[in-house]
Amino acid sequence: MENKMNHEDFMRMAIELSLKNVNESLGGPFGAVIVKDGIFIAGSANKVTATNDPTAHAEVSAIRLACEKLNTFDLSGCVVYTSCEPCPMCLGAIYWARIETIYFANTKADAESIGFSDKFIYEELDKPMHSRTLPVVQLMRNEALQAFELWETSPLRINY
Repeated sequence: MENKMNHEDFMRMAIELSLKNVNESLGGPFGAVIVKDGIFIAGSANKVTATNDPTAHAEVSAIRLACEKLNTFDLSGCVVYTSCEPCPMCLGAIYWARIETIYFANTKADAESIGFSDKFIYEELDKPMHSRTLPVVQLMRNEALQAFELWETSPLRINY
């Protein structure tokens, strides 16, 4: 039987991933660990610059690894320990993965103080679509609805 660890042990793992990332110049100062039933499942540091992938934040990368290890897209029953309060993208991914609890160390204000600000995203999300900085243009809705109609009646669909 594996030894169960406590919240602080798992948070230390996430923090260690963030420190290693900085010390070895692998990416930003962020780490995340996914745990289920008190057992470590997966962990990752931020891989944005190492992989040239702007979505490779620590939380998203850890979610990907946990899903692969558990062979599921549903991480119900899991918790995430992250060295920093999740950004809007990571928070969305955590919700989509159905992770039950987020434990975090640094705050988004701490991250902003060293140049990692996501405040502009929160501000943009509060605006009506037509008032956002990034232009958003809807095209070909009627044609695109065909895929939704197929999905609705497909016997092969897997709900998520």
